[in-house]
Amino acid sequence: MERESMEFDVVIVGGGPAGLSAAIRLRQLSQESGQDISVCVVEKGSEFGAHILSGAVLEPRALNELFPDWKERKAPLNTPVTQDEVLFLLNEQKSITPPAWSIPKPMHNEGNYIVSLGNVVRWLAEQAEALEVNLFPGFAASSILYDEDGAVKGIVTGDMGVGRDGEQKSSFTPGYELHAKYTIFAEGCRGHLGKELIRRFDLDKDSDCQHYGIGIKELWDIDPSKHKQGLVIHGAGWPLTESGSTGGFFLYHAENNQVSLGLITDLSYHNPYMSPFDEMQRWKQHPAIRAYLEGGKRVAYGARAIVKGGLNSLPRTSFPGGCLVGDDAGFLNFSKIKGSHTAMKSGMLCAEAIAKQLSSGHPARTPDYEQEFKASWLYDELYRSRNFGPAMHRMGTFMGAAFNFIDQNLFAGKIPVTLHDTTPDYATLDLASQSKVISYPKPDGKISFDKLSSVFLSNTNHEEDQPCHLTLRNPDVPIKKNLPLFAEPAQRYCPAGVYEVIRESDGHSRFQINAQNCVHCKTCDIKDPAQNINWIVPEGGGGPNYPNM
Repeated sequence: MERESMEFDVVIVGGGPAGLSAAIRLRQLSQESGQDISVCVVEKGSEFGAHILSGAVLEPRALNELFPDWKERKAPLNTPVTQDEVLFLLNEQKSITPPAWSIPKPMHNEGNYIVSLGNVVRWLAEQAEALEVNLFPGFAASSILYDEDGAVKGIVTGDMGVGRDGEQKSSFTPGYELHAKYTIFAEGCRGHLGKELIRRFDLDKDSDCQHYGIGIKELWDIDPSKHKQGLVIHGAGWPLTESGSTGGFFLYHAENNQVSLGLITDLSYHNPYMSPFDEMQRWKQHPAIRAYLEGGKRVAYGARAIVKGGLNSLPRTSFPGGCLVGDDAGFLNFSKIKGSHTAMKSGMLCAEAIAKQLSSGHPARTPDYEQEFKASWLYDELYRSRNFGPAMHRMGTFMGAAFNFIDQNLFAGKIPVTLHDTTPDYATLDLASQSKVISYPKPDGKISFDKLSSVFLSNTNHEEDQPCHLTLRNPDVPIKKNLPLFAEPAQRYCPAGVYEVIRESDGHSRFQINAQNCVHCKTCDIKDPAQNINWIVPEGGGGPNYPNM
């Protein structure tokens, strides 16, 4: 197929904090040096910020470097953290609040801000546009272009107007080829092109396997008498501990009498009957959480996988023709439960490495981004937190917390041992026949809800007549006759009701994919024990449309 093409110095895939920070820094350096660097950003969401979901408490360190005058520019950081609490939920009724001195230092939030990361991204897009970055929202990067030597030379945006049967509809529009000297991949956690690059260039050969969590978030309008603007609550324990699972929760009091709250479940959990969505609905019923929500109204819902392997799992981030930045590589600092400032800094470092090459007169095919990273505060921060996740996985919530207190508070993250977690998340599920069936209470429609009403609040939509973007490498794997109705774990780890096992009239079972519901969290791509589900991009503009997440 003949496609139109466009040429840029740098193409960036993904318009989140990492991608936009890279674009902005490139244009800043372009203006400072007087050497024009053409930059474009393609974003699969209908607008910049539409697919952004985070807690979010933002540490402004990278933003201070990118825009020292961000306050004058009216960046939407309106709620400074005024109070920090940590809760351990002991059971469905009891909780304890440990003293502040016992909390690992990275979890303290003095100087940080409660934000809507989606609105921060919208603001970053405005700054990028003012710097003459070419912004293309609603365009999904569907494949990578390679030159004759195997180096990346750009990407192809997805075709529009293709029917479910693969045939072109009357509305068909072919995708564009975007050619670049360097391509930066900033797709977020478990990027589908990032996966390809890691595999093709063997970028993770010297790394531990990557680890993930699934973060399920809700936004509530609450009773003003219960609202404490600036209060940040983090915690762990019940209900995840009942199934031997690990993870944590957050509840942030933002502006306008709103709270954002959510449960993060580590995807290393073992029991295939465990449902992260239902655990989150259960968690809200704890008296310590329910007290804030009673009399309030849920106004938004979303879910997103979180990359949390840290430095031990970080792949090489440079390859011929480009780089990985942000969560596409895995820069989140799990000990701080924050990845926005690290994503921004990784994009800025990548931009600086590429700008050096472009100004050298003899640009190397592989930018020396690794050197920039290892000389930065970002490397030091991730090094100090390298044991946090493995300790929680290997020791459990309470013993892991004790180890992390010693590591972080007594050794400042430099304890002379490095823990490793080398079992991938998809390989941790026990057999259903050897696992305890978990029965979840029915939602009450006031504090707890079902999946479909939740997906409705995410404003998720896909053009119905398009190829399914949730593909099966082997279609026969999950479709086994006499498949036990409740044994398929996909129907539980998906937070959007995408996967169902349907019992047919002849007694056989059928695996059904409701791709229309997909909120692009990528959990299925990560947790499927057969590694048979492959998430690829749907048509650009599809998926959730988060207004304020």
